[in-house]
Amino acid sequence: MSDARILFGFHAVLSRLRQHGASVQEILIDRDRIDARMKDLLSLAEQANVRTMEVDRARLDGLAGMNGRHQGVIARVVDTPIPYKDIYDILESGLKEPPFFLILDGVEDPHNLGACLRVADAMGVHAVIAPKDRAVGLNATVRKVACGAAETVPFLAVTNLARTIRELQDAGVFVIGASAEAEHDLLATKFDGPVALVLGAEGTGLRRLTEETCDSLVSIPMFGSVESLNVSVASGICLYEVRRQRSLK
Repeated sequence: MSDARILFGFHAVLSRLRQHGASVQEILIDRDRIDARMKDLLSLAEQANVRTMEVDRARLDGLAGMNGRHQGVIARVVDTPIPYKDIYDILESGLKEPPFFLILDGVEDPHNLGACLRVADAMGVHAVIAPKDRAVGLNATVRKVACGAAETVPFLAVTNLARTIRELQDAGVFVIGASAEAEHDLLATKFDGPVALVLGAEGTGLRRLTEETCDSLVSIPMFGSVESLNVSVASGICLYEVRRQRSLK
């Protein structure tokens, strides 16, 4: 099993079973784990007509890799068709509110991407956009951390991020980048129309070209002693503010 074709952990496997059960070829489970959670998963797999196999934990450890916390369950899956190939597919999909995008500029940590997808799902983001190069893609670790959000939030990996931002702008989407040095305050910014929030990579922030392409830059007000936030935490704060303002309307 290659990393691109396995899912591990209960959240990721259960979500795939519920969302795209036909894409799950088989599920390997720890033969020594027999608890209520595992029984529920086995019941769902049976309903979806997915084969399950009991194996030694050592085999699961080897498949998941050193950093893979599989929780005793690994699924072998086939890629499912991506319903959205570009931003125009999203914009023309009959959205019930103004477009709402999250753009991640070069996030390389799979745990951060997974967490960003999870909060994007929670806040009703229509798609997450990221560059193909020098950034992590949807691997097994990302899917596990996302707790199912990788199956529900469209993820668009684009060749040229600056060009994609300009295409969003041409479509009437206001693109706002998050930067610690920005003069405008996040909480004093209006997010009542089509919007895309752009957050940078861990440590380095937005790249120069990305920052220059944004329509505006905002900073997250900080009231403590730390000077910066993890990208997934920052995305949660920014996305929540957009959703809060939209809920008020």
